[in-house]
Amino acid sequence: MALAEADAVARHAIRVRGAVQGVGFRPFVYRLATTLGLVGSVRNDADGVLIEAQGDAAALERFERRLRDDAPPLARVEHVESTPQALAHDAAFAILDSRAGRVTTAIAPDTATCADCLAELFDPGDRRYRHAFVNCTNCGPRYTLTRALPYDRASTSMAAFALCPQCRREYDDPADRRFHAEPNACPRCGPTLALVDAEGQPIPGDPIAATIERLRTGAIVALKGLGGFHLACNARNASAVAALRARKQRDAKPFAVMASDLDAAQRWVRADAAAHALLRSPERPVVLLPLRADRPDALEGVAPGLHTLGVMLPCTPIQALIAHEAPDLLLVMTSANPGGEPLVVGNDEALRRLHGIADALLLHDREIVARGDDSVVRVGADGAPRFVRRARGYVPRPIRLPRAGPAVLATGAWLKNTVCLTRGDEAVLSPHIGDLGTAATCDALVESVDHLCRILDVQPQAVAHDLHPDAFATRFALAYAAARGLPAIAVQHHHAHVAAVAAEHGHRGPLLGLALDGVGLGTDGHAWGGELLRVDGAAFERLGHVAPLPLPGGDAAAREPWRVAAAVLHRLGRGGEIAARFADQRAAGAVAQMLERDVRCPLTTSLGRWFDATAALLGVCTTQSYEAEAPMRLEALAAGAACAEDGLEALVTIGADGILDPTPLLARLADERDAARGAALFHDALADGLARWVAQAAAATRLRRVALGGGCFLNALLTARLVPRLETLGLDVLEARQAPPNDGGLALGQAWVAIATLAQGD
Repeated sequence: MALAEADAVARHAIRVRGAVQGVGFRPFVYRLATTLGLVGSVRNDADGVLIEAQGDAAALERFERRLRDDAPPLARVEHVESTPQALAHDAAFAILDSRAGRVTTAIAPDTATCADCLAELFDPGDRRYRHAFVNCTNCGPRYTLTRALPYDRASTSMAAFALCPQCRREYDDPADRRFHAEPNACPRCGPTLALVDAEGQPIPGDPIAATIERLRTGAIVALKGLGGFHLACNARNASAVAALRARKQRDAKPFAVMASDLDAAQRWVRADAAAHALLRSPERPVVLLPLRADRPDALEGVAPGLHTLGVMLPCTPIQALIAHEAPDLLLVMTSANPGGEPLVVGNDEALRRLHGIADALLLHDREIVARGDDSVVRVGADGAPRFVRRARGYVPRPIRLPRAGPAVLATGAWLKNTVCLTRGDEAVLSPHIGDLGTAATCDALVESVDHLCRILDVQPQAVAHDLHPDAFATRFALAYAAARGLPAIAVQHHHAHVAAVAAEHGHRGPLLGLALDGVGLGTDGHAWGGELLRVDGAAFERLGHVAPLPLPGGDAAAREPWRVAAAVLHRLGRGGEIAARFADQRAAGAVAQMLERDVRCPLTTSLGRWFDATAALLGVCTTQSYEAEAPMRLEALAAGAACAEDGLEALVTIGADGILDPTPLLARLADERDAARGAALFHDALADGLARWVAQAAAATRLRRVALGGGCFLNALLTARLVPRLETLGLDVLEARQAPPNDGGLALGQAWVAIATLAQGD
């Protein structure tokens, strides 16, 4: 009998990898082991979580299975490796101190306040009643307050706050949901709120109540959040919205709003079950949703000319308190930064950089270590999110690559910059950094690189960058590589777009790529942007491109769509109409002459410019106050219109040289009087032409898989028209899901191409 009992006892060393620190994984392991009668230990270390478990073999098997199946809600268990060990003499199961070392584990993203913490926040009898920093192992800040791993309080910005005896008991008790919740605190020992005026002088009274009072009376208030400040105002107060636009120098770019709850949100937008799930998810992104048809103009100035509205629900305790105590308020919530600059994160910085923008600032004294803007998503046809911007709630969640490789730093693009760092078979994208048009944003790129390298404990072995020699991201990459003696690998822009989609889907080997965007430098030195490629890891072949358009005035044409429309009129032999048709543009006559003489009219194959030209010809948008305004307004018009026109094949032609030409389509639209109908026809005919183009390439190459990349695929209508057509033709379509299809995901593709390039030299 004794021998049988001994044979039934086993001991395993169990390694758990993934996002398993700071998410309540150790107390979960402790409780599970104790319930199953196991002895041993669990600890955090640089590789994740290490468990020594001993007991009945059947119980041990159940234990290992439940490590995956029953993990805490914020945990992401990626690998569980179990190795038999010699039996030991543990008296119980214990949680041991963390062990340092070279980091291979991950830190969880910041998440929204959980239901248990909200219950305490609103309970007058609870000691955390109205405590604006309530959190537990199932919610709260992670990435934005962490300086290094392993994830312990001493490595976070909470190190400055000593735990009171009650919080210390929670922190030390494995049975408590705040066991080793590193941001744990209460009103006695944690961070504090303060409302100050624009000069930094304290405003008396309760900070939350005083903030609400000012928002109700039309003030603009800067609210410190998880990864930076928001600028908030009453979205239903047109004067306040106009003042915010004027002070932030943001003429028409849409604002997002925060509703107090789902019911409040649905007074303004239509949201199905998939949207509900996203709005209420722990990530709490801004979700782009269709405006209700019966209230298209109710929020004057918030999202002018668009058919969607970016909506979020409260994410932080501060936001939850405002929503709870003023449920009727619908707030504009926009990134707190002067135009084109990085998100404001520090208190002194906020007082300086937001002076003249914010009337008051709601501050707290917990330092933000890493910037983290709001993530922005739309709902895909399958109900899953499609990223417009990937940041808070999702960063630094790794994207699994098709294979492991050397550590690569990729520096992204000039617009919508993010950087990417790989570690083994993981790629970690930084939060959204922004357009690299200011020194401050360039500095933010450098800070993001430093933070990612530190928190992942990675020293890059190669650097990837865009072809454009003048972009700061390229110059930084070359200098970084030279200073460390690393190889620098240039990756063509549209190759990177396709590679990013292939990488996140785990695809290896050749495939077709449809890369459609505004602009990217081609290997021939010209501006590309409508490309049909054959991509195979480090190599690509250009199979075709969109018919080139001249850009009269060069870069000015990207800001002024009427110039591209003038180029189309010139191509149609109607150049004599340009001056009269665009009489409100002082340069119209000069542009007509430039086109006639072919002076300062560089060519581009950008599909984005064809969108611009169409918007201008239809009178939808002749000048842009923000990037992609014309295509977004065009999509908004088309979304509400029907188009039932035959003969679409004649409107977008495909030449024997592989050139896709929408010129006949724009000839048809140049005199269209119904702008909405014209916009709908443009989307339908373009989707039809693109599908036929890809199908021809698939037949010629015998490749049946196509990856869709580039900013044009943020256009939900075009994507919804194109993807079913491609699938009907028997093609396997890969869309961007874990990263944005635009330049916000470009660094992922650069990194994957660099890994493939380095593999060729092995």
